[in-house]
This record gives sequence, structure tokens and C-alpha cells, in this order.
Amino acid sequence: MLTTRLPGRVEPYKLVARAEHLEGLVALAEMARLAEEVGAQSGDAQVWLDFAIDPQGRREIRGHLQAELQLPCRRCLEPMAQQVESDFRLGMVTSDALAAELPSTHEPVLVENEQLNLLAVVEDELILSLPQVVYHDEAECPVSRDQLNSGEATDASASAPASPFDVLRQIKGKP
Repeated sequence: MLTTRLPGRVEPYKLVARAEHLEGLVALAEMARLAEEVGAQSGDAQVWLDFAIDPQGRREIRGHLQAELQLPCRRCLEPMAQQVESDFRLGMVTSDALAAELPSTHEPVLVENEQLNLLAVVEDELILSLPQVVYHDEAECPVSRDQLNSGEATDASASAPASPFDVLRQIKGKP
């Protein structure tokens, strides 16, 4: 089990030159953008990062993260525990032009002044790996299927729809 905290900022080029491996925890409560998306969180995300040079000479970060988040159920809006995991591969770039040259296997990560905000990178990857929709099991959700219906279907929808040309017939005086 991981017990150390990841540093907030790193010098990624030095880490790549030494082929470093970092692993540690990142506090979910420090992630403001994640809180905007899914609400305030507690606990930690576990993160593993390998800094390396790929066979084409690109500096990259290969990573894995996992966290248990409290995500709102789309039926009842009550939080529910959801395990989130992600494997990612980042290509380090210094400009948008270089980011466009990366292959589709790499996501660009901008390194400014030879510094990388590692916490922002982890937060980005966590947000990108959020599930699209989260629901409690129907038996566990406080909102029942009956409460989700907006009302009874009317008989008017069962009858044939009126022709849009009926108005023209009336104007011309034809039955």
C-alpha cells in the first residue's frame, strides 16, 4: 500500500534522464476542478508514474492511477462509491505545435520552464477517466422506477396524427 505523497511540482526532464519511477498518493480534497465536476471528495488517489524515453526518442510519462470517488447517482443525486482507474501515456511538449506532432498513443502534457505541475496532471487524468453516467442498482436507489415516469401516456398519441395539409384543405373549402 502506498503511503508517501507525490510532489506537487517536478523537473520532468531530469526524471526522464534518470528513468525514474514515482509512486505515491495525491489528496483528492486538493483537486478543485474535480470537485466542480462531481462534488467535494475525500481520501487519496494512488498514482504510479514512469518517466522514460520511447523508442522514437520522445520523452514520455507512463502512468496508472486509481481512486475511490463519491459520484452522484443520476437518479437520486445521492453520492455513491465508484472505483475509477486509468492507464495513460503522456508525451512531454513545450508548445502546441509540438503537441500536434505527437502520435495518437500519447496525450500531450505541457512542460513550462522545465517544471511540471504533477498534481494538475493527475487531476486531468482523473477527470478524463470519470464514468459518463453513474446509477445505483435499482433495488438500492431511493428513487423508484414509478417516480421516474412523468405521467400516463395519453390516448391522443395512439390516434393517427393530423395531416399538415388539413389546414390547406380547409382554406380551399374541400372536405
